Amino acid sequence: MSEKKFLNAKLRTQDFGSAGSRRLLRNGEIPGVVYGKEDPIHVVVNAREFAAKRAGFGESTLITLKVSDEKDHDVFVKSFQEDLLKGIVRHIDFFEVTAGQAVRTNVRIDLTGNPVGTRNGGVLEQLIHEIEIECLPSQLPEVITGDISALDVNESFRVNQLAIPAGIRIFIDPEETVASIKYVKEEAPAASDETADAAADAAPASDAAAK
Repeated sequence: MSEKKFLNAKLRTQDFGSAGSRRLLRNGEIPGVVYGKEDPIHVVVNAREFAAKRAGFGESTLITLKVSDEKDHDVFVKSFQEDLLKGIVRHIDFFEVTAGQAVRTNVRIDLTGNPVGTRNGGVLEQLIHEIEIECLPSQLPEVITGDISALDVNESFRVNQLAIPAGIRIFIDPEETVASIKYVKEEAPAASDETADAAADAAPASDAAAK
């Protein structure tokens, strides 16, 4: 289970629309909506706090959204709109989960260890970086790990070798390759200029002999 994280918010009860959103952004706040229950809840989040915490908010990170004058909401950050030119987040979509009700989401794969194969000159290639899982919110891991220390050259590490906690259902073929180690193929050296010139000089002589 991932460590519980918190984010403060307040209800947005007025000044809706694009003009209201621009005023919030100028005041250092971000408008957002909490989906997943009966009716969406409009909230406002402090932009500075979100910027400081957003690196730890993955798709599988369960967050307690502490809304002032409201009950707490257990949510994921499903998406946010970002203005890259101005370096600001314009809007956040949260998805609320219900205790005791399974959630389905993607979780990052974290490979650990120093593989034998890379020490023997091979190159590690990770083919799958996240998997889709389903579990109760209380069981949700922030990452799924896999120890690839014993992985050698020309060997593969598969989904069924990942450390998947009990109670978690995965939606991928257990035999699917997560990572492998191979030697890098050496390219044939390009012909040198001298070799190319010699071949060109020999061509007319060969043609003459043929005649």
